[in-house]
This record gives sequence, C-alpha cells and structure tokens, in this order.
Amino acid sequence: MNSPSLSPGRQAYLLAVRRQKRQVRLWQAALLAGLLALWELSCRVGLSDGFLISSPSRMAATFVSLCRGGDLWRHIGVSCGETVIGFLSGTALGTAVAICMWWSGKLARILDPYLVVLNALPKTALGPIFIVWMGAGQGAIIVMTLAISLIVTILNMYQGFLSTDEEKIRLLRSLGANRRQILWLLVFPANAPTLFSTLKVNVGLSWVGVIMGEFLVSQAGLGYLIVYGSQVFNMDLVMTSVVILAVAAVVMYQLVLWVEKILNRFWGKGL
Repeated sequence: MNSPSLSPGRQAYLLAVRRQKRQVRLWQAALLAGLLALWELSCRVGLSDGFLISSPSRMAATFVSLCRGGDLWRHIGVSCGETVIGFLSGTALGTAVAICMWWSGKLARILDPYLVVLNALPKTALGPIFIVWMGAGQGAIIVMTLAISLIVTILNMYQGFLSTDEEKIRLLRSLGANRRQILWLLVFPANAPTLFSTLKVNVGLSWVGVIMGEFLVSQAGLGYLIVYGSQVFNMDLVMTSVVILAVAAVVMYQLVLWVEKILNRFWGKGL
C-alpha cells in the first residue's frame, strides 16, 4: 500500500524497485532450479557418474535418512556451536586489540611485524600445535577458528580506526574531549561499517577454521561427516554435508545482516 505522503513519481520509482527485486529473486531461483535439474538429468542419462558426484535426488534421500537416524541435528549443532564461539571470540578479541593499538602508537609499532607474519602464515598449519596444546577435542577446533579470524579482525579494525576523519577528531579535542571520549563517541561509532564488514568476512573464515579443525580431530560435526563420507566413498553423504554447511553459513551471514540493520536504526546509516 503506497503512502499518501509520497508523490506519484516517488511511488512509481519504489514500485519499479520492488518489481526489479522480485525479478532478480525469480531469476536466482530459476538459475538454481535449472542447475539442479541439469545435474540430476546428467546423472540419469549417464553423462555423469552419480557415484562420484552424487545427484540432487540422492542427496535428498541421504538428508532424509540422516534426519531419521537422529544424528544430523547433533552434528549441525556441534559445528554451529564451535563456529559461533570462535566467531564471537575472534571478533571481540581482535577488536579489543585494535582499540589498544589505536590507543597506544608504541604498542602498534611493536605488534606490527608480528601481525604481518601471522597474517601471512597459513593458520591451518598451526592445527597440530593447537591439538597438542588443547587436546583432541572441541577446544582445539575453537582455538583454530579464533586464530583464523583474529588477525583479520585486528588489521581491519585498526586500519579503520586510523582512517577516522582527523578534522572531527581535532574538533572534539578543541571541545575538551579526552582520548576515551574520542574513541567511544567518534572513532568506534564511525567504524561501525568496518566492524560489520569484518563480521561478514569472519563468517566464512570461522567456518573454514571449524571444518579444518574437524578434519583433523573430531567425533561429531559437519566436517566429521565430510571426512567419514570420503573415507567410505559415500559421496552422497559428502555432498549432502557440504550443502548443509553452505546453508548454515548463509543463515549465519543473514543473521549478521539482520543485526546490522537493527543497529543502523539506532546509530544511523551515516555512521
């Protein structure tokens, strides 16, 4: 229902935008349906080997079988729990370190070479070390997830803090604001877009950390199902687990977008 306060031109523009969004969603759904249909057809006519690449119908049957077995939700819950803990811990700790570096230029200069090395180092190479330190359990997986997202968060947030408008900082100083007030009244709110951009990146990185950790040591989780399926040459289980993993990652990403929209209503979209 159009608002009477809007001009006819504005109403027509909004209607066109909504129509375009619907068209985009329809094309997206059609593309997905077409790819699935082509995948299924290629397996049924013998162009592809369903044993090696599975098929949508076999994956659906595997999903139903996993649901009936009762273990699927346990595996999903384990992986999601590890991801959320590592995601939140890495983001919170990384943001705290970035704040400390912005607060103290000397600390930033001390940590800079170490951050460069850690950022270049493949974090999965540290997996065996974490297993020795934390034991062959969820602790090692969570620490690996934290390690993967931590450095990215520190670097992104610190660069965002440094890029804050110097004119606004000088204005607050001229009004008598101290460093703590500048941080919480200007620098941190101004970098809300940077924070949410980092959160979106960390969603994927956290899932990478969890799955790699579960590849190395786990008794449950989506990564465990993928490894187990590959070991017994059950590609239906592998592909089904990958699809479930993709859906879980998309849901988590959408939750970040939802939180961003809510906070933008309080902070304002200009921040």
